[in-house]
Amino acid sequence: MVGGNSMAGSNLSQKLSDRRRKIDLVDRELLPLLNQRLRIALGCGKIKKEMGKNIYDPQREAEVLKRLRMKNRGPLKEEDLEKIFRAIIRVCRRSQK
Repeated sequence: MVGGNSMAGSNLSQKLSDRRRKIDLVDRELLPLLNQRLRIALGCGKIKKEMGKNIYDPQREAEVLKRLRMKNRGPLKEEDLEKIFRAIIRVCRRSQK
């Protein structure tokens, strides 16, 4: 073991396992929310088609990103927040076609 005894290493391994379990729980909570968002976006896409509107609405996407930036209190960096939500929006938009 590098830099410590096996007891300390075991304690660190347990802490890492605990944190990974917490990440797994968060991921399990995120997945249904992402699917819910997509279902809602699909409904928006149908309405846009009925209205004769384009699927891509850059003004709406800019508003969504601006609102998220204003709500973000970190530690997620603004640029990473945008990358994540641009990817989510892109998937939703692509699914609306």
